[in-house]
Amino acid sequence: MGRGRILEEIHHLDPERDHQRIMFLCACFEFPFDMVRSLELALFRTFCVPSISALLDRTGEFAHRAQKRYDDTDLIISTLIDYGYDSDRGRAALRGMNQIHGRFAIRNDDYLYVLSTFIYEPIRWIDRYGWRPLSEPERQALFHFWRAVGRRMNIQGLPADFEAFERFNVAFEREHFRYCETNARVGAATREMFLTWFPLWLRPLARSAIHAVLGEPVRAAFGFPRPPRLVGVLLEAGFQVRRRLLRLLPDRRNPVLRAERTPRSYPSGYRIEQLGPPPH
Repeated sequence: MGRGRILEEIHHLDPERDHQRIMFLCACFEFPFDMVRSLELALFRTFCVPSISALLDRTGEFAHRAQKRYDDTDLIISTLIDYGYDSDRGRAALRGMNQIHGRFAIRNDDYLYVLSTFIYEPIRWIDRYGWRPLSEPERQALFHFWRAVGRRMNIQGLPADFEAFERFNVAFEREHFRYCETNARVGAATREMFLTWFPLWLRPLARSAIHAVLGEPVRAAFGFPRPPRLVGVLLEAGFQVRRRLLRLLPDRRNPVLRAERTPRSYPSGYRIEQLGPPPH
């Protein structure tokens, strides 16, 4: 049994009306690894914007509780994807996220940019490293999914179509990506958190691999060094080998539900109400 059954279902769905189902199939069946890695990259990119990194730096969440901050974000996003934003769990996740954000003065354009990274970073990553590129219905479904989430977050000025939001994403990065100390602190704290996932002997190589995956604009905004060229070459080759091997595998039979995993910060399980920084 080869690939194709899930993609065939996707092509029988409407990307605007059925975007929650398409998102679920993409993230939980077709590209579970790629969706997680691309959203991690999206997280990094948001820290290249000084107004965003300054707020995160002031909270101290990344300096003192980087793993919990990562897990909280991951669990909220995963709940929306795995169960849908209008499910009981999805509504609870959105309610909690809106309460967290309501404590801070956040610019609307910063909200728009962060939301846009959840659409375009997965598309760019999967087109480059996934076992196949995303189809047009999948691309449109990602747009409609996150736009619907944005409406439920009361974000203003949401672009009306895929192309307009992508233009906003590109223009925003061009205007706002630049080095500053808060970028460097939040970026370094996040990188060091990821490195704790590796054994000590592997961390120097893992650090260079992270720098390679981030790309030059992000490295420059963080003040990270350029990695050895060989690291980038080997990483690219490894991803391309993986891409070819995955094409040989059959469709996944069971979904990968990240919201059901046991996070490092919550070894005994978690409740949606626990997610987010402590109230001040």
